[in-house]
Amino acid sequence: MDIKPYNEAEAKKAQVEQMFDNIAPSYDLLNRVLTLGIDTTWRKKAINTIQKTTPEHLLDIATGTADIALEAYRLIKPTQITGIDISHEMLAKGREKVSKKGLDTTITLLKEDSENLSFSDNTFDVATASFGVRNFENLDKGLMEIQRVLQPGGQVVILEFTKPTSFPFKQLFNVYFKNILPVIGKFKSKDSRAYEYLYESVQAFPDYDLFLTRMRSAGFRDCSYKKLSLGICAIYQGYK
Repeated sequence: MDIKPYNEAEAKKAQVEQMFDNIAPSYDLLNRVLTLGIDTTWRKKAINTIQKTTPEHLLDIATGTADIALEAYRLIKPTQITGIDISHEMLAKGREKVSKKGLDTTITLLKEDSENLSFSDNTFDVATASFGVRNFENLDKGLMEIQRVLQPGGQVVILEFTKPTSFPFKQLFNVYFKNILPVIGKFKSKDSRAYEYLYESVQAFPDYDLFLTRMRSAGFRDCSYKKLSLGICAIYQGYK
């Protein structure tokens, strides 16, 4: 089922871009509040799964405000990091953070469509994506594009929300994400629909083994996942 942020008539990609432009000013604050700060730990764990100690060129898909890009630089010091996103406003926030760290020459943020990347084949040796692939209009096309621009043997690391399966945490999670989170989101971002969409998109996303099947179909090998925080999210990885 293809879940869209606002309506069924318009293309999902355009709506996702609009949604993130809308919530960009409060995005980082809401991430910290709504996840109780655990999202920073999830990102660290995702970066720590990268096998190559010092990647030459890392691609961060759906980079948003550059949290993963900045964390990757802090932990593993890639020679070059390219972050891409479709939201102009999110990228603007990301560039502010990159500049404050004095990393403008190391981290480049570009407005790009993840499903139609402008990069040549075999450009990057690592690719990351944090809470972004769920928003792809065409998941399989997006995964194939990531695979295309990776060098042979290159690694992809994807951090994405998942559906908890154990009682009673599953029920508590659903109540929080479905009923409480949109209220907080509306109060802080003035766009409650963005946080209703978050819950709906997580429910519709093919997680765990279903997502590994999609990764393999896109050409990745040695695919695996690891649950985090009782199944709120998972780290997926694979190799070209």
